[in-house]
Amino acid sequence: MPAIDQPVADFSAHATPDQEISLESLQGKNVVIYFYPKDNTPGCTTEGQDFRDHFAEFEAHDTIIFGVSKDSLKTHQNFKAKHSFQFELITDPEEALCKHFDVIKLKKMYGKEYMGIERSTFLIDKSGVLRQEWRKVKVKGHVLAVLEAVKTL
Repeated sequence: MPAIDQPVADFSAHATPDQEISLESLQGKNVVIYFYPKDNTPGCTTEGQDFRDHFAEFEAHDTIIFGVSKDSLKTHQNFKAKHSFQFELITDPEEALCKHFDVIKLKKMYGKEYMGIERSTFLIDKSGVLRQEWRKVKVKGHVLAVLEAVKTL
């Protein structure tokens, strides 16, 4: 797991529309990676829409956004199209990227325990160094907090 103010180890992942991305290929841009539990659920939809609504501001600060969940590429493509997301979504069914960022946590819903994605966001600067992380994210106001952090880079 990356530590604040330390370089993030390179990774590769499969993203919409059907591309392989790696952290190394993103050098020279700030990168926001946000992990969310599932496409087309209320909180995840709101979070994606908030990133969409502030996309131009992130872009103005040389920042790329990626959303990550375990959903399939097809589900991601439909979710992205339905809500007009301008950023790509990464599919992580094997939880490789989730484990890389240590976001798989024990969760409870309706009295049942299970392992799932803890809503988390990571801000990586242009040289690949982790600058900030948010864990146990509450959706309301979160994107604005991330944007404020981006503006300080």
